[in-house]
Amino acid sequence: MQNAFLEWFDRTFVDLSRQFRWSFLPPLMVYFAYGISGLTAIVGTFFVKEYLGLSAAFLAGLGFWAGLPWALKMPLGHLVDIIWRWKALLVYVGAGLIATSLAVMYALITYPDEMRAIMPAEAWYVLSVLLAPAGYVIQDAVADAMSVEAVPRVDASGQPIDGETSKALHTTMQTLGRIALISGLVFVAVLNIVMFSGVEAMSQAEKAAVYGQIYLFALAIPLVSVSGVVLAWFLKRRHLDALIASGHSNEEAEALLEPEGESTKPNPWYFIGGLGFVAVTLAIGLGEVPFGQEIIFLSSMGIVLALMYQLSKSLDPAKALALFGTALIIFVFRATPLPGPGLSWFEIDILGFDQQFLSVLTLVTSLLTLAGMIVLRPLMATKTIAYIVVLLTIAAGLLAIPNIGLYYGVHHLTAQLTGGVVDARFIAVLDTAIESPLGQVAMIPMLAWIARNAPDNLKATFFAVMASFTNLALSASSLMTRYLNEIFVVTREVKNRDTGVVEVAADYGNLGWLLIVVTVISVVAPIATIIFVQRSRWRTED
Repeated sequence: MQNAFLEWFDRTFVDLSRQFRWSFLPPLMVYFAYGISGLTAIVGTFFVKEYLGLSAAFLAGLGFWAGLPWALKMPLGHLVDIIWRWKALLVYVGAGLIATSLAVMYALITYPDEMRAIMPAEAWYVLSVLLAPAGYVIQDAVADAMSVEAVPRVDASGQPIDGETSKALHTTMQTLGRIALISGLVFVAVLNIVMFSGVEAMSQAEKAAVYGQIYLFALAIPLVSVSGVVLAWFLKRRHLDALIASGHSNEEAEALLEPEGESTKPNPWYFIGGLGFVAVTLAIGLGEVPFGQEIIFLSSMGIVLALMYQLSKSLDPAKALALFGTALIIFVFRATPLPGPGLSWFEIDILGFDQQFLSVLTLVTSLLTLAGMIVLRPLMATKTIAYIVVLLTIAAGLLAIPNIGLYYGVHHLTAQLTGGVVDARFIAVLDTAIESPLGQVAMIPMLAWIARNAPDNLKATFFAVMASFTNLALSASSLMTRYLNEIFVVTREVKNRDTGVVEVAADYGNLGWLLIVVTVISVVAPIATIIFVQRSRWRTED
């Protein structure tokens, strides 16, 4: 028994640290920066609820628009491959966009009258929401490329690293990338708990001051990602010096780190596809064309699928078919709808969850996700993606039940039976604790597969196209979330800030059915897709 435990501990924890390389740190810093981008999430929720009169359907639609920049990872990824040695410059561009988005929100909260004099607060909010993902997608495209570059080709003496070791290092790099992202969420949750301490007793002006401070602190996010780029240059220079010290000439050392024959020839289709996507988006979005979101989604999906087909030509036919099958499974799994902001409003208004408690939930989620990814790493290494998605789908369906129960008042019964111990907050924490590791797990095997199998001169392009496809699933999720929120309308109370008159009454009567329908779709759709794929020529064993 003791030996079995020691073997499990070594395989799960010790081996992960054993495979760590210092070259992993720069991309991990960029991923960490994306993780701490959630610093403003809770503030944003309460700011919209308290200051802006935006409906749940509008916010779900805004989520659609905010998710679409991720489809631009295609031309961005190809650009990274083309300007491989200068790719770090794009991180600075992304940092500028992120800083601008955060500065807009800081100014909107701290100097509301001055900002409203220029244009409505809702317009400033929409601008900030759209700028941030544009910056993050640029940085993410570079981080994916850096995560490939971070896995060394040769050791300190210039000897090639064998294929099996390289495969293990790629898997470890992608796992650590997810861990870095979640670690950012842990940091955010701890800071939010501190910042929101005693918030229930604060006046509206004091709350606004706290909100502004958080956005000010968030300006550290672009600094972290830029620091990762600087560190990457330093580590690469140190590796180059080590190779020269071992007897290689400067030209030989550079060739070992950047082998010849891997330059990427520009493929105009990636840029044509990206420009076409932008043109369609602007024409339809600015022209207020009916069903504009749907048209843009279908157009971008067609572009991404065409580029996926282009990439598949560089793979073995069997791997190409498996790639499409794997991508479809992940797409449907991520495309399932969410309840939308109505559930958060219900938790705040009816269940009494305040800013600090929501921060505690975020902390619990993040810490257990970290632990879950590490503990489940051997499972991810040995089981197929289809198996993992089935497991996660069933688990997610079961874990949706407590939220449904909270809406129908099950916490009143459990609190009465347990002397007040198992109340709404206890159930929320317990449900979050069990559910938290599941969300990030499905992506790790696919990311590792891409890192191992993509052509050497198209790594960033391959990452970008596949990420664009899977991230379009989030746009599909936002669309379905919007449809369901238009069918099952949920409203929170909206008061006129000047007169205190209630302009929109709270109505959570449809929330129960909304939660039930979302749960059914989230279970049935992925499992049906897996059955279809595994019985077709797209069957995947990866």
